[in-house]
Amino acid sequence: MIQPQPQGISFPDLMTNVERGLVKIPQFQRDFVWTLEKSAKLLDSMLKGYPIGTFILWKTKESLKAVKNIGGAELPDPPSGDFVQHVLDGQQRLTSLYASFRGLKVQRNERVDDFSQIYVDLRAEGEEQAAVVGTDGKSPDSIVSVVDLLNEDFTFLAAYPKEHHQVLSDYKKRLETYSFSTILVNEVPLDVATEIFTRINVTGKPLTVFEIMVAKTFDAAKNFDLAERHDQLHAELTDVNYETISATVVLQVVSAILTKECAKKNILGLKKEAFIEVWPKAIDAVRLAVDYFRNFYRIPVSRLLPYGALLVPFSYFFYHHPGKPTGDTQRYLQDMFWRVSLGGRYSYSLEAHLAQDIKRVDEILEGNLPDYDYPVDTSAQFVQDNGYFNAGRAYVKAILCLLAHQEPKSFDNNAIVWIDNGWLKQANSKNYHHFFPRAYMKNKGYEDWEANHVANITIVDDYLNKRKIGSRAPATYMKEFKKVNPSLDITMKTHLIDVDRFGIWENDYEKFFWKRCQAISRRLGKRVIHRDVDQQNQEVHTDDYDEALEEAQGS
Repeated sequence: MIQPQPQGISFPDLMTNVERGLVKIPQFQRDFVWTLEKSAKLLDSMLKGYPIGTFILWKTKESLKAVKNIGGAELPDPPSGDFVQHVLDGQQRLTSLYASFRGLKVQRNERVDDFSQIYVDLRAEGEEQAAVVGTDGKSPDSIVSVVDLLNEDFTFLAAYPKEHHQVLSDYKKRLETYSFSTILVNEVPLDVATEIFTRINVTGKPLTVFEIMVAKTFDAAKNFDLAERHDQLHAELTDVNYETISATVVLQVVSAILTKECAKKNILGLKKEAFIEVWPKAIDAVRLAVDYFRNFYRIPVSRLLPYGALLVPFSYFFYHHPGKPTGDTQRYLQDMFWRVSLGGRYSYSLEAHLAQDIKRVDEILEGNLPDYDYPVDTSAQFVQDNGYFNAGRAYVKAILCLLAHQEPKSFDNNAIVWIDNGWLKQANSKNYHHFFPRAYMKNKGYEDWEANHVANITIVDDYLNKRKIGSRAPATYMKEFKKVNPSLDITMKTHLIDVDRFGIWENDYEKFFWKRCQAISRRLGKRVIHRDVDQQNQEVHTDDYDEALEEAQGS
């Protein structure tokens, strides 16, 4: 049971501990945001003998990534093997005190705050604020900077008019003898310390697992900084349009490789040495998985992935099997990809389902076809029933992946359509075109839910969507494209549309809709290995969103 220890420490001793590296601010703390004015009020409270709140410190020998620079002042690493006190609560106050103590210049986004400009007004009386910012309107012999008050000897202070000697002495003594209230949390595990931090900072954002792991895995001797390593990976992923893969997914990959589990508790329980050692090979596996998604499944951008967490079982596979999968192995992996995507599997209980799927990957690695305990329905009827279009739904994304795999061509010139992550954030994306435009359908008396269906979606470029099609009837705009594109029938097959058999020239939406559902169904059926469990009814869900992506966007 944790027993916090109340303690007191003087201003000089606290500053000495900071400069010796014995008190550190963990990197997971938020940026220093206090203004000069707020810092001056803190010092004013000390001059008046008021309490300024309690510092909560975590005493541990665990090495964490910590803030090394405050206002240009380099703070040393703690002595090897010594206990360090990490600040869980009081970072803003401590940084203000240290910046004022040393008169530091702190760089903000668009300005520099000079803490040497905090002064003590020797003529302040009663409840007037004694600690102030700047010298405007004050005589030089009636103010003293906090830096000088704390760091200069009596010879310097004696140069002030005699009438101020007593107040100078009193103020200097009040600061130097001020006893800060501290609570020491002794040698608890990192997850407990970060939970304490989260509960203390109830008005702020809770720490992410990634922020905690950045602190935990930092190793100066091995030149390992998880934040920097992840930045490097993110830059690589950005180059191949997979930048939406979250840091959490990458941590889940590492945890799955090391423990076959990837819950938060498993990630936080990873040993630093094992994490650092496996990182290079784990990231190679991530690269191979991304390449596989891009080349075999032809998913050009990460935002089309039904679930970012699909990267976890596939990276796990490539960690153990870096070669290109072929034959049955390829079929079994494809079966898993589409079952997860069409079945809404990672929209709930993500961590438990990932652990189960890691076991299925182990089966695949041994050459066996894994069993599944949930049905997947690839019928045209289910496509019709479950295809309400929302660009965030996993089922819809799966069908968009199917469409992207055809390498859709532009209606007017048969050029490959450029698909971009930045264009796929919402249902009215520049890349998504309702083949029977919604405005046209509304004018014909259709409800929006009838028109807004994935079977009515084609992937096109922005220019074509907005300027050449608009809200016109398909027969009208397709006749124009036929004049300029002699290969239009071939072009439209890359969209799973037969221009002569789908009722396009008659503007027959019902015929088009059902034919498109059938075309989608046929191709889905070729990607899934059908089992007895698929005879059960798959439930229709329209809330099959990416749980991991939702958490990342909300954090």
